[in-house]
Amino acid sequence: MKNDVMILRPHHGMCFQFYEGKGYSPDFTDHMGNVIRALKDDPGRMIRLSAAADLVCRSCPNNEAGSCISQEKVIRYDARVLRACGISDGDEMPYKDFITLVREKIIEAKLRNTICGDCEWDDICRKKS
Repeated sequence: MKNDVMILRPHHGMCFQFYEGKGYSPDFTDHMGNVIRALKDDPGRMIRLSAAADLVCRSCPNNEAGSCISQEKVIRYDARVLRACGISDGDEMPYKDFITLVREKIIEAKLRNTICGDCEWDDICRKKS
């Protein structure tokens, strides 16, 4: 991954907090793990929040021509993360600042279920939060 600004869906900041190597397909889980490791290795990496397909979505089997087959749901998740964290679509910041906002404003505030409680992966996150 290059050192330029990485586009990241806001709700993926939630997914990254609970990810344990499970996912939609082997390609997706390998890719998601690589993205998470790269960001953990470079927490100062600049990200731009965007409620649209991002690097993570690239390997997702639910990505059809740049749109999620669950588009309404993921846009709702993105909007809720942005609102809870007091940030906006298009904002840029270091990854470490974003992940701290998500942890403090959503996870520690016990708002995770109100953000994405209807996600198909909710069982994993519920057990960890």
